[in-house]
Formats: sequence, C-alpha cells, structure tokens
Amino acid sequence: MSNISTNNQKIPGQTEQTRIPEDEINKLNKLFEKAGPDKILRWTVDTYGDGAVLSTGFGASGIVLMHQFSLIKPGATAFYLDTDLLFGETYTLIDHIRERMNLNLVRVRPELTLEEQAEKHGDRLWESRPDQCCYIRKVLPLQRFLSDKNAWITGIRRDQSETRKDTALFEYNDELKVLKINPLATWSEDEVWSYIQINDLPYNELHDKGYPSIGCRPCTRAVGDGEDLRAGRWSDSMKTECGIHSK
Repeated sequence: MSNISTNNQKIPGQTEQTRIPEDEINKLNKLFEKAGPDKILRWTVDTYGDGAVLSTGFGASGIVLMHQFSLIKPGATAFYLDTDLLFGETYTLIDHIRERMNLNLVRVRPELTLEEQAEKHGDRLWESRPDQCCYIRKVLPLQRFLSDKNAWITGIRRDQSETRKDTALFEYNDELKVLKINPLATWSEDEVWSYIQINDLPYNELHDKGYPSIGCRPCTRAVGDGEDLRAGRWSDSMKTECGIHSK
C-alpha cells in the first residue's frame, strides 16, 4: 500500500499485510488534524469499505463514533471484546445500542471461559497477573478478529490520560498490520458529552456514578475529584492500559 489516497479513492490491491509508509501516515495526520470525526470516518469508509471496523468498550467516545459510523455506513461493523467480566450496566447498554443504531454489532469473546482460565492459570488472574488476564481476554481476541481487516477505528482521545496525550489520528499498527484510526483524538470530554446530549444517545449509567472510564468489573472503580479520566482503571497497580492500544 504505497499510495494512500486522500480523495476518497479505494486503494487497489489493499491487504492487511501491506505496511503503510510513515510519510503517508504523516500526510494523513496533517490533512485531517482540523477535520471533524465525521470527515475522518467518511474517508475511512470510502477508502476501506467493509475492511474498516470500529471497536468499542461502550464508553462515551464509543457511543459518539458508533452513532456517526451508523449514519455514514448503515450496517457497518462495530465489535466489542466481551471478557465475561463486564458490568451489568454495560450489557444493558449493549441491548439499547442494538435497538437504536443500525450497526452489525459483533461480540468477540476469548477462547477460554473464566472457569477454564482459572483452571489453567489460577483463580482471579486479574488480581495476580492482570497483564496476562488482559492478554487472554482482550489482546488475543482482538488479534484474531482483526487478522483479515484493513482499518481499525477506536475512540481513544488525547485528553483521557497522560499516556494518551500524543495520540495521532492515524497510526499504523505493525503487530496487527492494520491502519489504526482515532477520529476523536482531538476532541475533549465536554465535546463528547455535548454530542451525546444533542443527539439524545443512550450511555452507560455508570458514568453518572463517577465512572468516566469503564472496563471490567474487578479492575474498575469510580474516580475522585481531580483524578484523570482513567484513574479508576487498575488503580491498585502500575498498569494503565489493557494492552490493545500498545504500539
């Protein structure tokens, strides 16, 4: 893939194995830095078609992107990693999203059940070895799902945490061999919630209870005043990411 198109043309012979040159990535980032997420999503759909998929953890950013994605490409594929440890409120929201938005919402699960994981690696692995738990229940399922995809759309933003402050709109993931696209990288928390309110979109009830970032039940807590948006994730350890957004 040596010629990234910036005029909504599909790239001939596109495959997930072809690396995009760094100068082409830089060109895309400069071109779209001031563009809205809808323009980035339209470019993605026009360029990659069904080879572009959206991942969501059903946080506020994901709600915005799913709504825009469904309007730009009705029936588009959005997927979520169901670790079997999500909050009940998250599962309830999933049902609302299925009713409200025209998406092909795909549930992606680990190969191991929680019982099989406990038998093989020990009970409550998320406490003893959280990185390994995330690898089994998130990273490996993500790798399998994206193995035949070209573009991976995510909802990560620069304002979410110190570790995400340099997030680019476009970046090539060498491990997964996909173009990773972060249409909301430049948006603020206020912009996300304004969009949700204006469009009367459903959202996770836990957001109203002090959970700005929501993951698995055992590894997520409410945050206090002055803490960053992801301070409630793995708060009893040095861990800050589950591993799926590592380069």
